[in-house]
Amino acid sequence: MRTLTLTLVAGLALPGISAVQAADLDYGVLRGPDYETEAAVVDWSGVYVGGFAGYTSASLGFKNAFEPLVAKALKDTTAETEFNASTLLAPISARVGGASYGAFAGYNYQFDDTVIGVEVDYTRFDLSGSTSDSISRFKTTSGGYLETVALSGIAATKIEDYGTIRARAGYAFGSLLPYITGGLAIGRAQVSDQVNIQYYGYDQATYQANLANTTGAPAYVNRFGYASFNSTSPGASTPAAPYVVRRASTKTVGGIALGAGVEWALTQNIVLRGEYQYVLFNDFDSHKVNINTVRAGAAIKF
Repeated sequence: MRTLTLTLVAGLALPGISAVQAADLDYGVLRGPDYETEAAVVDWSGVYVGGFAGYTSASLGFKNAFEPLVAKALKDTTAETEFNASTLLAPISARVGGASYGAFAGYNYQFDDTVIGVEVDYTRFDLSGSTSDSISRFKTTSGGYLETVALSGIAATKIEDYGTIRARAGYAFGSLLPYITGGLAIGRAQVSDQVNIQYYGYDQATYQANLANTTGAPAYVNRFGYASFNSTSPGASTPAAPYVVRRASTKTVGGIALGAGVEWALTQNIVLRGEYQYVLFNDFDSHKVNINTVRAGAAIKF
């Protein structure tokens, strides 16, 4: 009887013990965590300000920089009408480069993964370059004079700084934002051009007649542009010192700005960037400038 009673008690207790043990078993170890941690979503919208530093290379053009100076100085002379003296000098372009730095500010608006905005920036670098050319020509003109034109010129351009206002458009890949940009640029440029001119000649017909004259006194040989003149040997004469024509001015110039870059959101409020920018200014006083800049920067987004 006692044996039967113990058997019934054990049979009734075992399901309860099993249930308690099942309740104590931690199945989470087998299932893993209840959820995975989600990556923080970057909100690119808002105002931002920052600074940058980089390298700028500028191509400086000087085509026809000397032409107006020479044309004005030699107006109504055979040097211009028969030599075309104003077109003789042919300055070549120059390339200069160096460090640059500046600041930028803008506003982004994000919808879905597309980000659009507007940005202004200021770049400082103080780059300058120059070119020079010289040439000499002589010929017997229609008036019978043996004339010589000697030109020597130097031209220089200095770009102090410039600013741009641009639209931006990009596509966000989480914390990464590649973008393109384009707009207007305005800058300050200093230009200077100088030409040294020597223009002289003598009446070749009269000189040759004097050589053939063996009976009388030689005739006066008309001439111009000499410090001293040797009537019996014009080649030994001394031309007058060059006279100098020049111009110098500071210009405000406009142009276009294009670029592309990529930004990386280090946090919701700190953004790093790398960018390439191209600026082409309109011609000014026969000078031309285009600028290529690569730069890295950082910004705080509000």
